[in-house]
Amino acid sequence: MSPHIALIATIVLFLFAGCNKAVEDKKVETPSMPVTVALSEARDMNLLEESVGVLESMSDPVISAEVAAKVVQVKVAAGSDVKAGQVLAILDAGDAGASLQAVKADVQRLQTVAANQARNLQRLRGLREQNFISQAGLEDAEAQQEALQAQLTAGRAQLVIAQRNVGKTQVLSPVSGRVEKQIVVAGQFVRVGDPLFQVVSLQKLRAKFSFPENLSSQILRGMQVKISSLGNEAVVTGKIIEVKPMASASNRSFDAFVTFDNPGSWKPGSTLTGLVVMARHANAVSVPARSIVLRPAGQVAYVVEAGKVKQRVVQLGMSQDGYIEILQGLSVGETVVVDGVGFLSDGTAVSVPTAKPVAQ
Repeated sequence: MSPHIALIATIVLFLFAGCNKAVEDKKVETPSMPVTVALSEARDMNLLEESVGVLESMSDPVISAEVAAKVVQVKVAAGSDVKAGQVLAILDAGDAGASLQAVKADVQRLQTVAANQARNLQRLRGLREQNFISQAGLEDAEAQQEALQAQLTAGRAQLVIAQRNVGKTQVLSPVSGRVEKQIVVAGQFVRVGDPLFQVVSLQKLRAKFSFPENLSSQILRGMQVKISSLGNEAVVTGKIIEVKPMASASNRSFDAFVTFDNPGSWKPGSTLTGLVVMARHANAVSVPARSIVLRPAGQVAYVVEAGKVKQRVVQLGMSQDGYIEILQGLSVGETVVVDGVGFLSDGTAVSVPTAKPVAQ
């Protein structure tokens, strides 16, 4: 072989070796897919059924006049907050006061007569012991004493009624709450039973929720309901106390009623959202819902192992608050891809920004 041919052969071999090394370097430097991850964790998962309802008061009495009288003063208006026992209106107490004085006078008269008759009866009993009067005369005096005592008892009962009637000229609120309706005005004459006010209690509330007919066998008394109100951060928990079936064949729904204590400023008539806890799975394996993707094999999650992902076919359960329950395919504490999962396939190399995955 001539020196020129040998030189050319050496150059070709050098170039070939350099190309192979470049290919190998290129394979090593293949970039991995950046992803974010989360740990599968145990959490309580609830199967919820949502419904929109309306808030009602457990007590909204219509306050009526208990005596016939003229309205002297109205002290509250519709929308006023009142407390139990607060005066809402004042009625003219003239007639009730006059009746009270008349009954008082009659009771005093009967007390005087009864006292005199008691002294007379005592005297007659002494005379009877000495046989100065007959037994019939004594018995007649005793009967008169019993009749006077009965009249006195009736008079005292009438006195109590008259005193109460005077008190009824001050119209009081039976509950703490809000004046829903002011029906009466100053100067109006009212009779017994005429409506004056309607007061809505704000302490104990009731929510009414409607549900489709197909859930009638599943939503039952005693089930828990999480209740929230638009524009209010409070979330309260109550229990279903009553379930009413549909009213007619054309009404394909039923109502469920939930009672609870007012968390603060909730008012009857407000719109509510209710979440009924249909089922509860404690310590269920769960992952962020966005970590699950659909592949030809089914619903899958990608588990990070040694810088690469392994495709796991999973069986899903309940969804709640952005998490989904894994019935089969994952265990607690495994690292699953969350962001970037849609671009992965089994065996893809990945890089995680953080050294330690954190549950989200």
